[in-house]
Amino acid sequence: METEGRKSWKRSKANPDKRMPLSEHLIEFRNRLIICAVVLMLAAVGGWFLYDPVLAILQMPVEEIAAQDGRVAELNYAGIASPFDMKIKVSLFIGFILSSPVWIQQLWAFIVPGLTKTEKRYTLAFVAASIPLFLAGASLAFFAMPNAVRALTSFTPSGASNIIPAQDYLTFVMIIIVVFGIAFVLPVLMVGLNMLGILSADRIRKSWRIVVLIVFVFAAIATPAPDAISMFFLVIPMLTLFFIAWVICLLGDRRRKKRLIAEGLWEDPAED
Repeated sequence: METEGRKSWKRSKANPDKRMPLSEHLIEFRNRLIICAVVLMLAAVGGWFLYDPVLAILQMPVEEIAAQDGRVAELNYAGIASPFDMKIKVSLFIGFILSSPVWIQQLWAFIVPGLTKTEKRYTLAFVAASIPLFLAGASLAFFAMPNAVRALTSFTPSGASNIIPAQDYLTFVMIIIVVFGIAFVLPVLMVGLNMLGILSADRIRKSWRIVVLIVFVFAAIATPAPDAISMFFLVIPMLTLFFIAWVICLLGDRRRKKRLIAEGLWEDPAED
């Protein structure tokens, strides 16, 4: 389905470079944002019916603490409306995960007008890679989350209880899951920037130390637990994905260089 902004951009005969004006970009962004919002609300309705089993999974780390350590550990609903508010937030969170194929596709579709005809062919591959990577990152968070909860609650003094506010716990869990998912999509974005000519493989290679540092800092913030195991749950997959993305960027640069040489448009910097 074409948006209003894209239609007027394609019909414009006075624009030989086919450049979309800023106003058209804003219209395009608005329309795609509306699509994402509608799909999110529909997915949240499905999340409403999945609330009970999903909540049971999310609070399993707390129940394991009570079962293994023998101390009181449970979620606390402080207000009268807290259970209802909790169900709304969890439903929206489930909807966000379920609708990820749509909003990821809309994100790439918004970038597509800035690509050449040849590069647009890779859009489907970007979407096909981003969706399972996001879901894989979100799934991996479930393995890291129990370690994070167990490590953080291990500082509880002897004889004390862990009566955790349900809203605070939900926020903590959602941040970990979403951050893991987004972290897995970043390498795909890196490949996209390479295709746009913004980020070269050589620049990535020269900045590998900074990339490793950023990954470790990002993982340390995303997994706020004192144990190294939770952090490496995110560090190792991220570094692996970044390496794969770098290889793809390297192959893309070489293919682009060969094409420019064949067209006589490549100038070797060493000759300057």
